[in-house]
Amino acid sequence: MDDVARSVEQAQSLHVEVIPGITNINSPVSLVPVAAAPEIPDYLHEIYYWAYLNPRNVKLLDRELVVRTILWQQHNRLQRLAFAEIEAGQSVLQSTCVYGKFSANLAEHIGPEGTLDIVDVAKVQVDNARLKLQAYPQITIRHANVMQLDNKPFDVVLCYFLLHELPDVDKYKAANVLLNKVAIGGKVVFVDYHKPRWWHPLKPITSLVFDTLEPFAKGLWRKEIRDFADQPERFSWSKEPCFGDLFQKVVATRIS
Repeated sequence: MDDVARSVEQAQSLHVEVIPGITNINSPVSLVPVAAAPEIPDYLHEIYYWAYLNPRNVKLLDRELVVRTILWQQHNRLQRLAFAEIEAGQSVLQSTCVYGKFSANLAEHIGPEGTLDIVDVAKVQVDNARLKLQAYPQITIRHANVMQLDNKPFDVVLCYFLLHELPDVDKYKAANVLLNKVAIGGKVVFVDYHKPRWWHPLKPITSLVFDTLEPFAKGLWRKEIRDFADQPERFSWSKEPCFGDLFQKVVATRIS
Protein backbone atom coordinates (compact mmCIF):
# COMPACT_ATOMS: atom_id res chain seq x y z
CA MET A 1 0.00 0.00 0.00
CA ASP A 2 1.49 3.39 -1.01
CA ASP A 3 1.62 6.43 1.29
CA VAL A 4 -1.42 8.13 -0.21
CA ALA A 5 -3.60 5.03 0.05
CA ARG A 6 -2.39 4.41 3.59
CA SER A 7 -3.25 8.00 4.55
CA VAL A 8 -6.70 7.71 3.03
CA GLU A 9 -7.34 4.49 4.94
CA GLN A 10 -6.16 6.15 8.14
CA ALA A 11 -8.41 9.14 7.49
CA GLN A 12 -11.43 6.94 7.02
CA SER A 13 -10.73 5.03 10.22
CA LEU A 14 -10.39 8.30 12.18
CA HIS A 15 -13.45 9.98 10.62
CA VAL A 16 -11.47 12.84 9.14
CA GLU A 17 -11.72 14.61 5.84
CA VAL A 18 -9.17 13.80 3.16
CA ILE A 19 -7.85 16.90 1.40
CA PRO A 20 -5.40 16.06 -1.42
CA GLY A 21 -4.18 19.61 -2.11
CA ILE A 22 -0.61 18.31 -2.77
CA THR A 23 0.71 17.67 -6.23
CA ASN A 24 3.62 15.46 -5.15
CA ILE A 25 2.17 11.97 -5.02
CA ASN A 26 4.89 10.85 -2.61
CA SER A 27 3.76 13.36 0.01
CA PRO A 28 1.08 12.34 2.53
CA VAL A 29 -2.32 13.93 2.16
CA SER A 30 -3.56 16.41 4.74
CA LEU A 31 -5.82 15.06 7.47
CA VAL A 32 -8.35 17.55 8.85
CA PRO A 33 -10.74 16.51 11.64
CA VAL A 34 -14.39 16.82 10.66
CA ALA A 35 -16.68 18.35 13.28
CA ALA A 36 -20.02 16.66 13.81
CA ALA A 37 -22.62 18.09 11.45
CA PRO A 38 -25.06 20.40 13.24
CA GLU A 39 -28.63 19.22 13.60
CA ILE A 40 -31.27 20.95 11.52
CA PRO A 41 -33.72 22.66 13.91
CA ASP A 42 -37.26 21.31 13.73
CA TYR A 43 -38.75 24.68 12.79
CA LEU A 44 -36.35 25.03 9.87
CA HIS A 45 -37.26 21.64 8.46
CA GLU A 46 -40.98 21.96 9.09
CA ILE A 47 -41.54 25.56 8.00
CA TYR A 48 -38.65 26.64 5.79
CA TYR A 49 -37.66 23.44 3.99
CA TRP A 50 -39.01 24.82 0.73
CA ALA A 51 -36.93 28.01 1.02
CA TYR A 52 -33.63 26.88 2.50
CA LEU A 53 -33.25 23.10 2.41
CA ASN A 54 -34.69 22.04 -0.94
CA PRO A 55 -31.66 21.99 -3.29
CA ARG A 56 -33.69 22.88 -6.37
CA ASN A 57 -35.31 25.86 -4.70
CA VAL A 58 -32.00 27.09 -3.30
CA LYS A 59 -30.77 27.52 -6.86
CA LEU A 60 -34.00 29.21 -7.92
CA LEU A 61 -34.19 31.61 -4.97
CA ASP A 62 -30.54 32.62 -4.78
CA ARG A 63 -30.95 35.57 -7.11
CA GLU A 64 -30.82 39.32 -6.60
CA LEU A 65 -34.20 39.75 -8.30
CA VAL A 66 -35.84 37.39 -5.82
CA VAL A 67 -34.30 39.13 -2.80
CA ARG A 68 -35.25 42.59 -4.06
CA THR A 69 -38.81 41.43 -4.73
CA ILE A 70 -39.25 39.84 -1.29
CA LEU A 71 -37.96 43.02 0.37
CA TRP A 72 -40.17 45.31 -1.72
CA GLN A 73 -37.22 46.77 -3.65
CA GLN A 74 -35.60 47.93 -0.39
CA HIS A 75 -32.75 45.39 -0.38
CA ASN A 76 -30.09 47.78 -1.69
CA ARG A 77 -31.11 50.43 0.83
CA LEU A 78 -31.07 47.95 3.70
CA GLN A 79 -27.72 46.62 2.57
CA ARG A 80 -26.27 50.13 2.58
CA LEU A 81 -27.64 50.72 6.07
CA ALA A 82 -25.93 47.57 7.30
CA PHE A 83 -22.62 48.27 5.56
CA ALA A 84 -22.55 51.80 7.00
CA GLU A 85 -21.68 50.21 10.36
CA ILE A 86 -18.72 48.27 8.96
CA GLU A 87 -15.27 49.56 8.04
CA ALA A 88 -12.73 48.20 5.60
CA GLY A 89 -10.30 45.77 7.20
CA GLN A 90 -12.61 44.69 10.01
CA SER A 91 -13.45 41.15 11.07
CA VAL A 92 -17.13 40.42 10.47
CA LEU A 93 -19.39 37.52 11.43
CA GLN A 94 -22.46 37.00 9.22
CA SER A 95 -24.90 34.89 11.20
CA THR A 96 -26.40 32.99 8.26
CA CYS A 97 -26.09 32.64 4.50
CA VAL A 98 -27.95 35.31 2.54
CA TYR A 99 -29.33 34.90 -0.96
CA GLY A 100 -28.18 37.16 -3.78
CA LYS A 101 -24.96 39.16 -3.87
CA PHE A 102 -25.08 40.36 -0.28
CA SER A 103 -22.03 38.42 0.95
CA ALA A 104 -19.98 39.19 -2.16
CA ASN A 105 -20.79 42.88 -1.74
CA LEU A 106 -19.85 42.69 1.93
CA ALA A 107 -16.52 41.06 1.06
CA GLU A 108 -15.85 43.87 -1.40
CA HIS A 109 -16.79 46.39 1.28
CA ILE A 110 -14.36 45.07 3.91
CA GLY A 111 -11.64 44.54 1.30
CA PRO A 112 -8.78 42.03 1.22
CA GLU A 113 -7.52 43.07 4.65
CA GLY A 114 -10.84 42.25 6.29
CA THR A 115 -12.27 38.85 7.16
CA LEU A 116 -15.81 37.57 6.79
CA ASP A 117 -16.99 34.44 8.59
CA ILE A 118 -20.34 33.08 7.44
CA VAL A 119 -22.13 30.42 9.47
CA ASP A 120 -25.10 28.30 8.45
CA VAL A 121 -26.70 25.19 9.88
CA ALA A 122 -27.80 23.84 6.48
CA LYS A 123 -25.20 22.03 4.41
CA VAL A 124 -26.99 22.86 1.15
CA GLN A 125 -26.65 26.54 2.02
CA VAL A 126 -22.98 26.17 2.92
CA ASP A 127 -22.22 24.30 -0.31
CA ASN A 128 -24.08 26.88 -2.38
CA ALA A 129 -22.31 29.79 -0.67
CA ARG A 130 -18.88 28.20 -1.05
CA LEU A 131 -19.48 27.78 -4.75
CA LYS A 132 -20.65 31.32 -5.41
CA LEU A 133 -18.11 33.02 -3.10
CA GLN A 134 -14.98 31.07 -3.99
CA ALA A 135 -13.40 34.18 -5.56
CA TYR A 136 -13.12 35.84 -2.12
CA PRO A 137 -10.24 34.47 -0.03
CA GLN A 138 -11.22 36.69 2.90
CA ILE A 139 -14.43 34.66 3.35
CA THR A 140 -14.65 31.56 5.54
CA ILE A 141 -17.92 29.63 5.39
CA ARG A 142 -18.62 27.28 8.25
CA HIS A 143 -21.20 24.51 8.52
CA ALA A 144 -22.27 25.14 12.11
CA ASN A 145 -25.11 26.32 14.31
CA VAL A 146 -24.73 29.99 15.22
CA MET A 147 -25.97 29.07 18.71
CA GLN A 148 -22.88 26.92 19.25
CA LEU A 149 -20.06 29.16 18.07
CA ASP A 150 -16.75 29.35 19.91
CA ASN A 151 -15.66 32.45 21.80
CA LYS A 152 -13.71 34.14 19.02
CA PRO A 153 -14.61 37.87 19.06
CA PHE A 154 -15.37 39.92 15.96
CA ASP A 155 -15.32 43.64 15.25
CA VAL A 156 -18.84 43.47 13.84
CA VAL A 157 -21.56 40.81 13.94
CA LEU A 158 -24.20 41.14 11.24
CA CYS A 159 -27.61 39.54 11.63
CA TYR A 160 -29.45 40.16 8.36
CA PHE A 161 -33.08 38.98 8.30
CA LEU A 162 -32.52 36.01 10.60
CA LEU A 163 -34.35 36.89 13.82
CA HIS A 164 -37.82 37.03 12.29
CA GLU A 165 -37.50 33.41 11.19
CA LEU A 166 -36.72 32.10 14.68
CA PRO A 167 -39.24 31.03 17.33
CA ASP A 168 -39.22 33.57 20.15
CA VAL A 169 -37.26 31.31 22.50
CA ASP A 170 -34.57 31.04 19.83
CA LYS A 171 -34.67 34.78 19.19
CA TYR A 172 -33.49 35.23 22.77
CA LYS A 173 -30.78 32.59 22.40
CA ALA A 174 -29.50 33.87 19.07
CA ALA A 175 -29.51 37.53 20.09
CA ASN A 176 -27.47 36.81 23.20
CA VAL A 177 -25.01 34.52 21.42
CA LEU A 178 -24.39 37.23 18.83
CA LEU A 179 -24.13 39.99 21.44
CA ASN A 180 -21.46 37.95 23.21
CA LYS A 181 -19.38 37.73 20.03
CA VAL A 182 -18.05 41.30 20.24
CA ALA A 183 -15.60 42.90 22.65
CA ILE A 184 -15.89 46.43 24.03
CA GLY A 185 -16.32 48.81 21.10
CA GLY A 186 -17.63 46.08 18.81
CA LYS A 187 -21.01 46.27 17.12
CA VAL A 188 -23.85 43.85 16.56
CA VAL A 189 -25.99 45.00 13.63
CA PHE A 190 -29.52 43.65 13.25
CA VAL A 191 -31.44 44.37 10.05
CA ASP A 192 -34.90 42.85 9.98
CA TYR A 193 -38.64 43.43 9.88
CA HIS A 194 -40.44 45.90 12.14
CA LYS A 195 -44.09 46.62 12.83
CA PRO A 196 -45.19 48.98 10.04
CA ARG A 197 -47.17 52.17 10.60
CA TRP A 198 -50.92 51.63 10.79
CA TRP A 199 -51.43 53.34 7.45
CA HIS A 200 -48.77 51.37 5.55
CA PRO A 201 -50.32 50.02 2.33
CA LEU A 202 -48.21 46.85 2.58
CA LYS A 203 -49.19 46.05 6.17
CA PRO A 204 -52.17 43.80 5.29
CA ILE A 205 -50.28 41.69 2.74
CA THR A 206 -47.21 41.50 4.99
CA SER A 207 -49.42 40.33 7.85
CA LEU A 208 -50.98 37.68 5.60
CA VAL A 209 -47.55 36.45 4.41
CA PHE A 210 -46.32 36.23 8.00
CA ASP A 211 -49.40 34.34 9.15
CA THR A 212 -49.12 31.94 6.21
CA LEU A 213 -45.39 31.43 5.65
CA GLU A 214 -43.44 33.07 8.48
CA PRO A 215 -45.25 32.30 11.75
CA PHE A 216 -42.55 33.72 14.04
CA ALA A 217 -42.02 37.03 12.26
CA LYS A 218 -44.61 38.96 14.26
CA GLY A 219 -42.45 38.43 17.31
CA LEU A 220 -40.58 41.49 15.99
CA TRP A 221 -43.87 43.40 15.83
CA ARG A 222 -44.49 42.72 19.50
CA LYS A 223 -41.00 43.19 20.93
CA GLU A 224 -38.03 45.46 20.43
CA ILE A 225 -34.84 43.65 19.47
CA ARG A 226 -33.22 45.19 22.54
CA ASP A 227 -35.71 43.28 24.69
CA PHE A 228 -34.21 39.96 23.63
CA ALA A 229 -30.87 40.84 25.31
CA ASP A 230 -30.18 39.41 28.77
CA GLN A 231 -27.90 42.35 29.64
CA PRO A 232 -28.96 45.26 27.45
CA GLU A 233 -27.21 47.74 29.75
CA ARG A 234 -23.83 46.47 28.52
CA PHE A 235 -24.55 48.01 25.12
CA SER A 236 -25.37 51.36 23.62
CA TRP A 237 -28.44 50.90 21.41
CA SER A 238 -29.62 52.75 18.34
CA LYS A 239 -32.61 52.04 16.14
CA GLU A 240 -33.41 53.28 12.65
CA PRO A 241 -36.79 52.26 11.20
CA CYS A 242 -37.30 52.76 7.46
CA PHE A 243 -39.83 52.32 4.64
CA GLY A 244 -42.80 53.28 6.77
CA ASP A 245 -41.33 51.30 9.67
CA LEU A 246 -41.68 47.99 7.84
CA PHE A 247 -37.94 47.42 8.32
CA GLN A 248 -35.44 48.38 10.98
CA LYS A 249 -31.73 48.60 11.66
CA VAL A 250 -30.73 48.13 15.28
CA VAL A 251 -27.11 48.59 16.34
CA ALA A 252 -25.82 47.41 19.70
CA THR A 253 -22.35 48.77 20.50
CA ARG A 254 -20.66 47.08 23.43
CA ILE A 255 -19.66 49.48 26.21
CA SER A 256 -18.81 47.10 29.07
